[in-house]
Amino acid sequence: MSDKPLPRKDKSSRANPGARRKARHYAVQALYQWEMAGASLNNIEAEFLADNDMNHVDVEYFRDILKGVPSNLSELDEMLMPCLSRDMNEVTPVEKAILRLAAFELAHRIDVPYKVVINESVELSKKFGATESHKFINGALDQLAQTVRIVEIKK
Repeated sequence: MSDKPLPRKDKSSRANPGARRKARHYAVQALYQWEMAGASLNNIEAEFLADNDMNHVDVEYFRDILKGVPSNLSELDEMLMPCLSRDMNEVTPVEKAILRLAAFELAHRIDVPYKVVINESVELSKKFGATESHKFINGALDQLAQTVRIVEIKK
């Protein structure tokens, strides 16, 4: 069985946008912790589930991101590199977490419209990133969406 999550195409089971937003919020923090501390994903997941009120969080989506980004890391970074205005090693850990989360959603979660992915990422960068990071995030993801979601954009 593959670790890659399957895209969800069933429109009848639309997710709660607020619960997804909270899942992304925690996922960015968890991915940042994974990048900085090198802790195991299972330990990070357990810590987040124990330490946070997850009643209004799409926990399945949180897990999907938390497992999906690291297992597709090379692919995601390769997709992102041509869209960045600087080397990946110059991108802050917070920006990396947000960009990788968004790249994962663009490539593997086709049930989420690309505009939602970009907007949510910009909001996360305003919350967690440096003062002007939202502009960097927006520009990189807009460029990435032009290649990854070209069919959706042309509709």
